[in-house]
Amino acid sequence: MRIAQALTGAFASILLMTGVALAQAAAPAPPARPDVKTVGDWFVRCFPAQSPTPCDVFQELDNPTTRQRVLSLSLAYAPNLDRHIVQITVPLDVSLPKGVVIQTDSFTSPVLKYRMCNRDGCFVQMAMDNAMVEALSKSGPAAKVNIVADGGKTYALNFSLKGFAAAHDSMVEQARAKAKPAAKPADGAAPTP
Repeated sequence: MRIAQALTGAFASILLMTGVALAQAAAPAPPARPDVKTVGDWFVRCFPAQSPTPCDVFQELDNPTTRQRVLSLSLAYAPNLDRHIVQITVPLDVSLPKGVVIQTDSFTSPVLKYRMCNRDGCFVQMAMDNAMVEALSKSGPAAKVNIVADGGKTYALNFSLKGFAAAHDSMVEQARAKAKPAAKPADGAAPTP
């Protein structure tokens, strides 16, 4: 009887270890990292996923003391639509109706409205006119995103356009090579980026 119990216990242990090994082997692989290239003060990132917008140019500015994000800018290009998509992230406690304004030495954007806020900040997410992107490419190296706090005080969040034109051109070229067209909706409506 003791031999049977010992064999049963040993068999159960082997099954348990085999199950753990199989579960570990079946675990999904972590997502692949994007291919990142630095151009001036910008990062050109291309992600390994199939997407209509596989690449973007990106810049993030952090508070050197707290290491918290103060501003991030991401601009992607959708080749099949010939459109740019921008995401600007700013801290919380901003006046939502006031939006943000991008300003350079030769360009001032219209007010860009916030789309949403979460614990990470408030986001402008929208299609950006190609003429606006062209104006940024032709601007000097100093730029800022103007925000208005809840109390009404205006703040300028400075960022750099150093290398923006070259980073943008590289991103567009790679996006054209890697983009997967957006699937068309079944009801015949136009696809959204």
